[in-house]
Amino acid sequence: MEPNALVADVAGPLHPGRALDLGAGEGRHATWLARRGWQVTAVDYSAVGIERARSLAAADAVEWIVDDVRTWRPPAGTTYDLVLVAYLHLADEVMSEVVAWLDAGGVLVVVGHALRNLTEGVGGPRDPRLLYTEAELRSAAAGLRIERLEEVLRPTADGTAIDVLLVARRPDASRPGLDH
Repeated sequence: MEPNALVADVAGPLHPGRALDLGAGEGRHATWLARRGWQVTAVDYSAVGIERARSLAAADAVEWIVDDVRTWRPPAGTTYDLVLVAYLHLADEVMSEVVAWLDAGGVLVVVGHALRNLTEGVGGPRDPRLLYTEAELRSAAAGLRIERLEEVLRPTADGTAIDVLLVARRPDASRPGLDH
């Protein structure tokens, strides 16, 4: 299974390290990252989804956790070089936590359906409270350096979906101007 094109575009050039795939679903992003050399922890509430993920190539290189992403926390002191939140439409319930899980220089990548998708796009949740806006993601990334924050049009078989992409990095005070 291939990753979402935006995820591949953003995470592909990053130097592998520790990654967290929050809301991993059936594991396409987690296993893709593992094949690229990342040490991946993947969390999802669906035991069925995680079981399917375990059958994918590179699945044995991923730490699979079945848990509620709204209440799950990494072990004390654990930080990540990459935190991926892809099409997890519970962001307001988890975003305040995930920012703290980034290591210095670590990157937060959030991609999901935009609020505007509800009226102008196709697919995605129908509850407006679950959809992203740029303003909400900017607020959630407080304290991080925002590298990309934009709506992105995504062609689908049913028409065009409107997503929002956030790429934000925790500053690395020990390496000013040299964040990877």
